[in-house]
Amino acid sequence: MAGPALGAVVDVLGARPVLVWTNVVMGAALCLLFLVRSPAQVWLVFAVLQLYGVSFVVLDAAEAAVLPDAVPETLLAGVNGLRMSASEGTRLAAPLLGAGLFAVAGGDAVVALDAATFAAGAWLLGTLRLPAAPVRRARVTRGWAARTAEGARFLFRDPLLGRLMLSGAALMLVSGVNGALVFAVVDHGLHQEPGFTGVLSAIQGGGTVLGGMIAGPLLRRAGEARLAAAGGLLYAASVALRALPSTPVVAAAGLLSGLGLPWVLVAALTAVQRIAPRDLLATVSATANTVLFVPTAVGMALGAGLLALTSYRPVLWAAAFAGALAAAYARRRPRRAVTTPDRDTSAAC
Repeated sequence: MAGPALGAVVDVLGARPVLVWTNVVMGAALCLLFLVRSPAQVWLVFAVLQLYGVSFVVLDAAEAAVLPDAVPETLLAGVNGLRMSASEGTRLAAPLLGAGLFAVAGGDAVVALDAATFAAGAWLLGTLRLPAAPVRRARVTRGWAARTAEGARFLFRDPLLGRLMLSGAALMLVSGVNGALVFAVVDHGLHQEPGFTGVLSAIQGGGTVLGGMIAGPLLRRAGEARLAAAGGLLYAASVALRALPSTPVVAAAGLLSGLGLPWVLVAALTAVQRIAPRDLLATVSATANTVLFVPTAVGMALGAGLLALTSYRPVLWAAAFAGALAAAYARRRPRRAVTTPDRDTSAAC
C-alpha cells in the first residue's frame, strides 16, 4: 500500500543509486538472521521480511524508471516479458534450492547465499551506465507527498493507462478469487490429495515463463490494449475451465492462466514506462503496481468468504464472467483522442 509514496522517494533520490543501495542494505539486513538461534529471536525474521517487502516495491519502481533509459523503446516490451519469465522461473527453482541447502547445510548457509545474491545485484547494477537525464531537475525540489498525488493523477487521467489499470486491477481481483479456491478445486472437484496443488502451481508457473517470453513480440504486433484484452480473455477462459471435474482440463487451465495473465501485466507496465514522464516514472510505476497487485489479496479474502456461502463452481463461473468483462474494457476505445506526443498509434487501438 505504501508503493506510491516509495516510488516518489525513488524519483527524488534517483533510480540508479536506489537500485544499488537497496541491494546493499538488504544484503546487510539478511545477516541479522545469523542471530536467530531460538524462538526468542523469531521477531528478527519478521523484521527482515518487512524490510524485504519494502525493498521489493522500491526495487521494482527503480527498475521501471531505469529501463527506458537503458533499453530502446522498441525492446521495452520484450525486456519486461523476459524479466517476468526470469522472475517466475527463479520463483519455481529457488524454494527447492533453498529447502535442499537448508536440509544439507542448515539455515546459515541459506542466509549466506541469499545475502550474496543481493551483493551480486548491487555490484552488477553499479556497473550500469545510463545517459544523463537533465529533465529530472525540473521536479526534484517538489516533496514526495506532492509527487505521490501527481503520479496517481497522471496514471488515471491518461485514457490508455487508466483503462489498462482498471481492467488489470479487476483481472487481478479475479486471480485472487481463483487462487483462494484452489484447494476446493483439488479436493471436491478432482478428488486429489492437497499436494496436487503443487503440481498445478508448477504448470501455471511454466505457463507464466512461456507467456512472458512471447509477450514482447505479441505486444509489438498488437499494441498494449489488444494484448491486455487477449490475455484477460485467455485468463477468464482458464478460470471457467477450472470448474470442470477433469484433471487434464484443470491442468490445461493452469497453463492457460499462466500464459494469459503475464500479457495483462506486461502490457500495462510497458505502457507506463513508455508514456509516463521520466522524472515521474518511478512514482507512476509504483502506483500502477499497487493498483494492480493489491486487488489480488482482496480477491483471496473475497473468494474464501464466498466459498463459505456456496460451492466453488458458481464462484468460478462468476469470476470468469467478471474477468471477460474486464478484458473487454481494456479493448474499449477512449472517448477522446490521445494527446501524448510520444505515443504510437498502435497503443490507442
